[in-house]
Amino acid sequence: MTTMEREAGAPPAAETSSKRSPKVSSSERKSQILWLVGAIVIIAYALIPVAWILSLSLKAGDDINNQRFLPSDVSLENYRIVLSSDIFLSALRNSVGIAAIATTISVVLATLAAYAIARLEFPGKKLILGVALAITVFPVISIATPLFNMWRTIGLYDTWLGLIIPYLSFSIPLSVYVLSAFFREIPWEMEQAAQVDGATAWQAFRKVIVPLAAPGVFTAAILTFFAIWNDFVFGITLTSTEAARPVPAALAFFSGASQFSQPTAPIAAASVLVTIPVIILVLLFQQKIVAGLTNGAVKG
Repeated sequence: MTTMEREAGAPPAAETSSKRSPKVSSSERKSQILWLVGAIVIIAYALIPVAWILSLSLKAGDDINNQRFLPSDVSLENYRIVLSSDIFLSALRNSVGIAAIATTISVVLATLAAYAIARLEFPGKKLILGVALAITVFPVISIATPLFNMWRTIGLYDTWLGLIIPYLSFSIPLSVYVLSAFFREIPWEMEQAAQVDGATAWQAFRKVIVPLAAPGVFTAAILTFFAIWNDFVFGITLTSTEAARPVPAALAFFSGASQFSQPTAPIAAASVLVTIPVIILVLLFQQKIVAGLTNGAVKG
């Protein structure tokens, strides 16, 4: 084929370019700008309080009352005070242990329950999911006082177990509701094929179903961990000493360098330190969290 034939058969460059990159109308451009402005406003609304707490944690002495957003002189004194405090370190240990144990138990039990709800047909299945959803939005403060009296009677007050049990009561229904949507979307034929190849029902569930539902499992685990990690009502109601008091409740009793000093800046520093594990978890499992929330929203 000659050069002229190739040129004659080829579409004009301008026409090809217009087909590949269609022009954006003015209305679409305005819509994109509005979405961008809205996203910036929401991000600023969410990040400005965090930036203020971070700035406050870097202030020392009278600099706290300088009525300026940024510190006059950056100081790490508040972080030194917090990290040398036995109250904070014991509370941090309690929060990590209680949240890890409760999250693990919740996700394991919820995975089994959600699989049964998604795969089995039995009367009242929709009622169970409705009750699970209702429990997740039930006001926690309404049962704090009865639990306080009950735990003091049976000896669970101010213990790890006394916090883990109510955490499981609220986290398991949430995890079941989230995971059941993922199990329903997994084709039943994949599990049947694994059993035809010689796998038992448990092996098919463990090696085929659970890996496919991994985004949902991670989503349920992260949501559960965040809810337990940030809980204040149960932490302040069901504990009285450093034996089981978690970080959110311990910050209410934090006094800083001495009992006469203003604890505002040290509390801000402690809040920043408590937020770091949450940020690390989000960064490590960001893709799985986004995939889990997206799949659950579309398929659930």
